Amino acid sequence: MTTDSPDTRGSWGSKLAFIFAASGSAIGLGSIWRFPIMVGLNGGAVFVFAYILAVILIGFPLMLTELTIGRHTQKNPVGAFKTLKPGTPWKLVGYMGVITGVCILSYYSVIASWGVGYLYKTLIGAFQGEMTWTRSDQIFSSFTANPVQVLICFLVVIALTTFVISRGVKGGIERWSKILMPMLFILIIIMAIRALTLKGAGPGISFYLKPDFTKINPRLLFYAVGQAFFSLSLGMGTMITYGSYISKEENLSSSAGWVCFSTTLVALLSGIIIFPTLFATPGINPQEVQASTGLMFQVFPLIISKLPGGYVFGVLFFILLFVAALTSTISLLEVPTAFLIDEHKWRREKAATVIGAAAFILGIPSALSNGASPWLTKINLMMKMDLVFGNIMLAVGGLLITIFVAYVWGIPQALKEISHGTPRFKIKPLWIFSVKVLSPLAIIAILVFTIFFA
Repeated sequence: MTTDSPDTRGSWGSKLAFIFAASGSAIGLGSIWRFPIMVGLNGGAVFVFAYILAVILIGFPLMLTELTIGRHTQKNPVGAFKTLKPGTPWKLVGYMGVITGVCILSYYSVIASWGVGYLYKTLIGAFQGEMTWTRSDQIFSSFTANPVQVLICFLVVIALTTFVISRGVKGGIERWSKILMPMLFILIIIMAIRALTLKGAGPGISFYLKPDFTKINPRLLFYAVGQAFFSLSLGMGTMITYGSYISKEENLSSSAGWVCFSTTLVALLSGIIIFPTLFATPGINPQEVQASTGLMFQVFPLIISKLPGGYVFGVLFFILLFVAALTSTISLLEVPTAFLIDEHKWRREKAATVIGAAAFILGIPSALSNGASPWLTKINLMMKMDLVFGNIMLAVGGLLITIFVAYVWGIPQALKEISHGTPRFKIKPLWIFSVKVLSPLAIIAILVFTIFFA
């Protein structure tokens, strides 16, 4: 596990390399694009509170569980379950994860493609001059309704992602993560500081950070747990795959902790960018702004046009958005690529290209469902894809993984693997309780509510 050619499985060069790569997978658009939308749709600060609890009590234990399975087997999700319980249906959990990852990649890359298009628009000065909410909304609607523009940008995202994955673990994922992640953190901190210093930002900060606990309900809790799964790349085997590249000497607990911390930090900072800016920007009534898939792309042209230094601010933001998207699409493509390499002995370049092409074809309906196709737009296909694969399937995957480790493979076996590199596992009781009791019950309750009552 020390080599890294396109034909063999690689390994991370260091713990920091893994943290960068896994954080890149976890952060992405899940934290920067999707998190503010979920906050806006679910009561503001109370959702932030519920999300942080979900990360601590469910997200972290499950991430550690997936990393443990991956490092123990050094396999992709399908190969991992085959290794641990050969000849049983448990391998289907791995297949479900691979399929879920490809489906998420298909529509997730469409959102990333909007970032590419808006970066270009910002660079050419499309948002200079007088800008109103109506005009910004019209620009976004016009862009997403143009099939040629959207599909070209979509193809750019898939092509870049495929290129990085075809280079392997060290030559592709690790090398690019070391470049992209520090850039992402620097940009988002700069923009969060700028947002907090805006005149009139106070009400936005209150909406975002002062919770109204009377707004807590099962639907909000479902979306909070779903957001934790989505933003941490859980339930679809990504962390099993990334864990398979970790050496036995590394501390899995601290690695999982750093990934959860960095992901949550970026999510919180993204909200600090969006909501104070939204409330502070002249000419906008935040109560009239709907938290839709295009929220970020509708708000920021206003910022660019009205704020001093808005042009530079806008260029930096859409660079950030693209960087974040690319780090996540890379991880989404790596899972099915590793599956084809491990289980079917494909060359890495071939596997990455075939899966990338499949994701592009699968994503075309999502790309056309925001105005380019009236029928696809009417049924809101992209949001339905996100509900099914970005919430339900991830939760089901996480549930099955916890049940497998707690009651099939066994807690003692998992703890034995965790002990390699983690001689003092101080939070062992919390991890055991979450995997055996809390996580399964919470996920089941939320899924039942969502399927039958939401």
